[in-house]
Amino acid sequence: MNDVCFMEEDINLEQDNFNEDVKLAISGDTEAFARLYSLVYKDMYHIARYNLRNSYDASDVVSDAVADAFQSIKKLRNEKAFRSWIMRILFVKIKKKQKEYMNCKTEEYDDCFGESFDFDYEYHDLKIAMDNLDKESKMILSMSVINGYTSKEIAKICRINPATVRSRLARIKKKLKLSLKEE
Repeated sequence: MNDVCFMEEDINLEQDNFNEDVKLAISGDTEAFARLYSLVYKDMYHIARYNLRNSYDASDVVSDAVADAFQSIKKLRNEKAFRSWIMRILFVKIKKKQKEYMNCKTEEYDDCFGESFDFDYEYHDLKIAMDNLDKESKMILSMSVINGYTSKEIAKICRINPATVRSRLARIKKKLKLSLKEE
């Protein structure tokens, strides 16, 4: 019982420190912003890498998102919304990069996608099945499966209802399962 109390105190202390860092970052403290970034950068990179399938583009998109977040953090009104706020910025950058991919001419295709075909999936069939998903489905799946976000967190980031996230995830998983059975 005592261990549970200490764990709850640690979690509350971490949350208080996080909220304090957000407040400091909003007031212009660059070190506080760096601490916040250190808490989200892995998730940001994994989401970008999964959706863009190119490590260079993923790094660029994360850098751009962080730069934009740093410049506009003073506009953040609720310190508890920091994580979803910065992820929304990242998603805008990812979508912009994906539009650039689509606008590439066929002769420039390899230059645009670079290493994307070398993305290391453990199973070739899974890669093919996932390639058939639309961008939004890939995004939701990556947030849920790869980064472990809850439907409530995904809903907040994507600005949709948590029930919608759960139903989309169920449909996405069903579609993948059917696709893998066919192959």
